[in-house]
Amino acid sequence: MTARDIEQAYATLAKRDRVLASLLQEYGPQEPFQWHDGGRTGSSQFAAMLLHIVGQKISAISAFAVYDRVASATDGIPTPTGVLRLGAGRLRACGLSEAKASYVLDFAQAQATGAIDIEGMEGLDDEQVVSTLTTVRGIGVWSAETFLIHNLRRPDVLPAGDLGLRRAVRNRWSTDGLPTVAELRAIGVAWSPYRSYAAALLWRSLRPVGELSDPKARALSRAASKSTPVGDT
Repeated sequence: MTARDIEQAYATLAKRDRVLASLLQEYGPQEPFQWHDGGRTGSSQFAAMLLHIVGQKISAISAFAVYDRVASATDGIPTPTGVLRLGAGRLRACGLSEAKASYVLDFAQAQATGAIDIEGMEGLDDEQVVSTLTTVRGIGVWSAETFLIHNLRRPDVLPAGDLGLRRAVRNRWSTDGLPTVAELRAIGVAWSPYRSYAAALLWRSLRPVGELSDPKARALSRAASKSTPVGDT
């Protein structure tokens, strides 16, 4: 993806949707494929999805803390074999709930046995990726769709069940209450084939100009500010 790709995507969206055009003027173009993990997952798609699972329904700061404990317990970027060796008890000791520990073990087992191949999904289309990943307990449609955007860098994905996106549409389209998943998907039809770009702009609109909008990016920024010695610039 190049700067020209981003420019073309948002130019197309601005022509098709006046609200997105207004948001583009307010916030500027957004890079939809940024993966704010602080280098934790390296090039491992298994580790990236592990972080997605760990981060479900908890803050980004907490997710990083739990993931880091798992990484420490497995002596590096987590692998399916390393996670399976930990077992449920040690995963719980890392801070995972009983349910999440079982999800992580199911995911590691699926990858280790070849039931799925998360490292080899580049050749699958979006629907195939979602249908494959959601066969694993604990990986829902939202996790699969955000994985498509941030880790497989797919340009035309709209996680319509995402509460943040639904809030952004309510705020900017002045709808009566949150739009349903079906209503958001219907609105997003006009944004294809750049729905990932539209989603990035909508997520950005949830925070004021000048503030980081991605929760993981904010967590990384806070961690960096705490580790900077007094007097450093």
